[in-house]
Amino acid sequence: MGTPAGTHLPDAPAGTPAPGELPAASSGRETGGAARVALVGVHGFGTHHLRNLERLQATGAVDLAAVADPQPPAPGSVPESAAVFPGLAELLAETPALDVIIVATPIQTHAPLALAALATDADLYLEKPPVASLADFNRLLDAAAASGSSVQIGFQSLGSHALKAIEDLLEAGTIGTLQGISATGRWVRDKAYYKRSRWAGKRSLNGVDVVDGVATNPLAHAVATALRIAGARTTADVASVETELYRANEIESDDTSVIRIRAASGLPITCALTICATESMEPYVTLQGSAGTAVFHYTEDRLTVETPSGRSEKTYGRDDLTGNLLVHRNSGGPLLSSLVDSGAFMLVLEAIRTAPLPAPIHNDYVRWEGEGEAAHAVVVDIEDALERAGRQHATFSELGLPWAGSAPTAFDVPTS
Repeated sequence: MGTPAGTHLPDAPAGTPAPGELPAASSGRETGGAARVALVGVHGFGTHHLRNLERLQATGAVDLAAVADPQPPAPGSVPESAAVFPGLAELLAETPALDVIIVATPIQTHAPLALAALATDADLYLEKPPVASLADFNRLLDAAAASGSSVQIGFQSLGSHALKAIEDLLEAGTIGTLQGISATGRWVRDKAYYKRSRWAGKRSLNGVDVVDGVATNPLAHAVATALRIAGARTTADVASVETELYRANEIESDDTSVIRIRAASGLPITCALTICATESMEPYVTLQGSAGTAVFHYTEDRLTVETPSGRSEKTYGRDDLTGNLLVHRNSGGPLLSSLVDSGAFMLVLEAIRTAPLPAPIHNDYVRWEGEGEAAHAVVVDIEDALERAGRQHATFSELGLPWAGSAPTAFDVPTS
C-alpha cells in the first residue's frame, strides 16, 4: 500500500531484508537473464521497493524497466534506464515483455491495478491489504487463475524464518498443547497521520471501499501473522469472525479494536490492537500453550519461549518476498505469501468492512498528548485492556471497560 513520501511506514519490518537474498546465478528468468520489473507507486512504501530493487538489480536479479506514479519520483530515486510514466495504463502500453509488476499504491486502487497487471503475462507483487473487499478478492483469484500468473501479497512478516521455528516447537510439544493465539499491537499515530492523504482513516472514498482501519492497514501484519501461525491461510480455514470496533480520533474507521477469530480447527485467535497508545511498542503474537508460552515480535523476527524449564530467546533471519517471487518463477518453489493464502485475512477485512461504524470512545477516556499536528490520542489504560483481551480472548465490552458500549458483531463467514 502506498503512502506519501516522508510518511512513516506503519507496518514495515525493521531494517532492510538481507536473509534470503537471491544469488546472481539463480536470479531472473529461467533463461538466466534479469527479470524485467515494473513498479507502480514510488512514494511511501514504494520507496522501500525502490531500495530493494536497487539491491536486486546490483546482483543481476532484476532490471527495473519502468515505474508509474502520478507524482513524479524524487530526483535520483529511479535508475536513469527506467522509463517513468504517470500511470499503469501508459506504462503497459509502452513497456513490453514484463516479468513482474509490483503494485504499492493506496488501498482503493489495488483491485483495478492488480486486474490490469494480471491481464498481461507478468507475475504480480501486490502490497497489503490485497484489496478492500471480499468480492474484489474473489475477482482477483479468478483473474490470477485465468492468467496463470503468480501473485505474492506484501505481508513481509511471513518471510520470517521464525515461523518455521514456531512450527517445529509446536510439533515438538515444547509449550504443550496450543490452546490459543493472541496478537497485541499498540502504536501511536498523530493527527498528521490522518492528514497525509485523502483516504487515510476512511472506510470508503467516493463510493469506493478503502477500509483503512487499525487491523487492516497499520497493524495488518499482526492479524496476518497470527492467522499464519494458527494455520489459517485460506477462507476455508476460518470458522468465525467477531469484531468490536472503536475510534478515539475523528475518523471513519477504527483505531482501537478487538477481532476474535476461530479457526476451522477450533483454535481461538484474538487480535487486540490500537494506534492510540501512550507510546509505540513492538507488536507481538503470543502462543498460549498448556505447558508454556511463545512470543513472536514479528517486526524484529524475535522469538521468546518460556516453559517451566526456563526461558530462551532467538532472533531469526527473513526472506525477502520479492526475492521469493523470483525464486518461485525460476524453480517453482512455494510463495511465502500467496494470494490464495491471504483468504483468511480477507475474511477479517470483510468482517470489518461490513461491521457497524466504529463507536466513538467518550472524551472522558481519551487524553491528548503533544501539540498541533503532532498531537495524538491516548485511550486511558489501553495497554492493560489489550493485554487482558488477548489473554482472556475477550472483547472490550466483555471486559467491562467503561467506554466500551458496543457488543461484538458476528460476521457471517461464507461456506463456499
